[in-house]
Amino acid sequence: MSGEGKEPQAIRKLTPGKLVIASHNPGKIREIAALLGPYGVTPISAGELDLPEPEETGTTFVANAELKALQAADLSGLPALADDSGLCVEALNGDPGIFSARWAGPSKDFDAAMRLVEERMQATGPEHSRAAHFVCALALAWPDGHVEWFEGRVDGQLVWPPRGDHGFGYDPMFVQDGMDQSYGEIDPDHKHAISHRADAFAQLVKAVF
Repeated sequence: MSGEGKEPQAIRKLTPGKLVIASHNPGKIREIAALLGPYGVTPISAGELDLPEPEETGTTFVANAELKALQAADLSGLPALADDSGLCVEALNGDPGIFSARWAGPSKDFDAAMRLVEERMQATGPEHSRAAHFVCALALAWPDGHVEWFEGRVDGQLVWPPRGDHGFGYDPMFVQDGMDQSYGEIDPDHKHAISHRADAFAQLVKAVF
């Protein structure tokens, strides 16, 4: 959904042209570029422009997405889109949540991050829930400081050991409700159509194109 309290006609439209993807995560950039492909947008990653990664000091997915998008728009002089997303595990009171990437450490070792999630769930006791959900917040910012934001969510269960080598991050241990395969096993095009990021993008596309 877009910024709280905004009337639909107040949402700023995005015109075709260059759009900075405020991320240094290659997997995330590929997904976002694929989702933007049909809309006349030319994605440029923050890495291509040598933009720094800001410290994620927000306490919510939306806040972190906004600060990343605003910095990229300000430094590049172009509209910028940032994603902040993560895995929220019921047995861990919503962790890793906004710290999902940080659980993977400086080397972005998500195999280690998935093991950590599993170990901490196991430590909560034999009856622990395996319910989890992915959240994706998208913030679209312009150089003048205007921001629109959208948030998507999908619910599912965690599996162990991880399954499949598609996707990225925690995908191989997450099975969306109503499915049998993990996000690491399904075809990337299928994931693009059903994921938390797809949910947020559907809201963004409806609003700004």
